[in-house]
Amino acid sequence: MKKKYAEEIVEEVRRDFEQRREKRKALELQWRLNMNFLSGDQYCEITPTGDIDDYGKQYWWQQREVFNQIASVVETRLAKLARVKTGIVVRPASDDDSDVYAAKLSTQVLKAAGESVDLVKLINAASVWSEATGTCFIKVGWDAGAGKVIGVDKKGAGLHEGDLTVSIVPPFEIFPDNLLAGEPENCRSIIHAKAYHVDEVRDIWGEEVKGEDVNVFSLDSSPLPDTGGYTQGVKGVNASLAPDHCVVLEKYTLPTRDMPDGRLTIVAADKLLYDGELPYINRKDGTRGYPFAVMRCLDKVGCVFGASVIERLIPLQRAYNDVRNRKHEYMNRLAMGVLAVEDGSVDSDILEEEGLAPGKVLIYRQGSEAPRMLDPGRIPSDFLNEEERLLSEFITVSGVSELSKYSQTYSSMSGTAISLLVEQDNTRLASTSGSLRECVKQVCYLILRAFKQFAGEKRFMRLAGENGAMQLKSFSASDLTAEDLTFETDNELNDTLANRRNMVLQLVQLGVLQDKEGNMSERSKSRVLELLGFGNWENAADLADCQRDAAIRENAALKESGKRPELTDVDDDALHIEEHTKAMLSQSLGKREVDVLGKHIAEHRARLGITA
Repeated sequence: MKKKYAEEIVEEVRRDFEQRREKRKALELQWRLNMNFLSGDQYCEITPTGDIDDYGKQYWWQQREVFNQIASVVETRLAKLARVKTGIVVRPASDDDSDVYAAKLSTQVLKAAGESVDLVKLINAASVWSEATGTCFIKVGWDAGAGKVIGVDKKGAGLHEGDLTVSIVPPFEIFPDNLLAGEPENCRSIIHAKAYHVDEVRDIWGEEVKGEDVNVFSLDSSPLPDTGGYTQGVKGVNASLAPDHCVVLEKYTLPTRDMPDGRLTIVAADKLLYDGELPYINRKDGTRGYPFAVMRCLDKVGCVFGASVIERLIPLQRAYNDVRNRKHEYMNRLAMGVLAVEDGSVDSDILEEEGLAPGKVLIYRQGSEAPRMLDPGRIPSDFLNEEERLLSEFITVSGVSELSKYSQTYSSMSGTAISLLVEQDNTRLASTSGSLRECVKQVCYLILRAFKQFAGEKRFMRLAGENGAMQLKSFSASDLTAEDLTFETDNELNDTLANRRNMVLQLVQLGVLQDKEGNMSERSKSRVLELLGFGNWENAADLADCQRDAAIRENAALKESGKRPELTDVDDDALHIEEHTKAMLSQSLGKREVDVLGKHIAEHRARLGITA
């Protein structure tokens, strides 16, 4: 590549980045203001000059305490969102054996990869960013230099098999070409800007760049002016400055007629690190696309970035702080009093400094009027009424009631009423939890696409089998599928552990789980105890689990070798018949395996004396 051509590309990307940053500046200021209020720095505002600044007291004696209701609201919402499980299963495209096997293998690989990158922790961290700023992105990529060493190159350096990389991308780092595109997929290009240490740039791309003091939020190399310590939710502007860093710009451009594989351009400082096609084939039509999944707190119509509930709570929080502080100032007047003194009658300096201590001897000039305390009156009821009204508005706007926020109920409330309140709280979070689940599904899709593209012909992973046992298994990229993903459970916000236990107890009382004779099988008993949380309390349940696991292993061995399992003296014939029949009806076995397994079931029936 000619040097002049590289310099033109760098200049074009940096100019595009500056334009996008200027267009997005209003959103960024709102994000910073949200973070300030969440952290407790609530006496600040967006100035006409485009910055976050602190506004001072009108009088020196005014109180400016912070009574942070926003933090408790967000913490409660995060606690509810943490209950949303991230389990994803892959459904087979058809009942064909190959499709069923590909779906099961993909589900196992997905679960193993999720544990490897600690997907649950990443999703919870993304939820924090989403609640604070309204939006968070998760980036799924592939690091060819990670993973186990599988060989050496000509220079003697180790060759790695590669591994998955999943990282959190705050909204401060994403710059779409069109803020009103609705979804990131509708943008023609997206710039991911991130501050890297110069040593990281050298290790990743092999280029030496000059380091600067970079603001990790605004991604500006020039320090911001001092604003009294209220910037990005961190006291002290210099706290957000990273020394010896540089801003790396990754510009992703979707495929076009002229560029059928898209384009990725990476720029750091004044150097071009990479310019070529998009690296990931991760779209459902088999083309290349963005490696990002988006999570939003609240949707903004037609906007790439979402809104945070904090934006709606900021006016209420300001009014609440004012009411509480004015109320406390009034109480101080009641407690300390306001003294009226005739001019020249006493030493005002000493009186102002020491006040009226109990037992104090107050000497005033003869013939003058004695100092007296002014009548402070009583605290107006308007303070209390306004405080209660603001608290009720917090509940209305945030959707978090006293039941969730304070774990507070009333003795007159019935269990049905409490359940209705909990359901209403969860309904207000339905939009946010739905966005979280869609983000999880998109992340899992990108993970499977990355494995399908880079796993190669033979890759070993520790996978969990159907019986929960870990095993080292090999697979190829062609064995995986990522076309149809679904959640293992419904929305957990509407299905609590207490609800499930009550439902199980009701089913037992109604006799639904009993057989024709009114008895409950060991399998049903084990499942009931497991759902109630007492799965390990009885040996019968443990023995039943072991019998089922043994039968499942026999089914797996039959599928691999085609040989009929052998009966043992310790087999529970009834449980083995149930598991083997389940395998036959699941359509996961071929015709030959079904015939062999049918003969094995007949042997179990014969031992039980069942002729038909």
